[in-house]
Amino acid sequence: MGDKPVRDHEELDVTLTLVSPVGVVVDTGDAEGFIGLRKHPSWWDDTAPPEVGDRLHAVVLDDSRTPPRLSALKDDIEIARRIRTEGS
Repeated sequence: MGDKPVRDHEELDVTLTLVSPVGVVVDTGDAEGFIGLRKHPSWWDDTAPPEVGDRLHAVVLDDSRTPPRLSALKDDIEIARRIRTEGS
């Protein structure tokens, strides 16, 4: 069970490697991840659209998917921090 490169609720600094119409592929350092466009800040505010090479702080939402699903939204990061603090 210790072979997963990322874990749910883990925070990571990632680099965008591919931008598609539905989201972005990111390099986590150990593996690839996916951030759907609705989980990228540009969907919700005046943040610039995603571009290859961008660096983001993100959180793992679902480590069981291939590639794992992440979010770069502040609210999702805060929820993950609460979950980790509560030990859930």
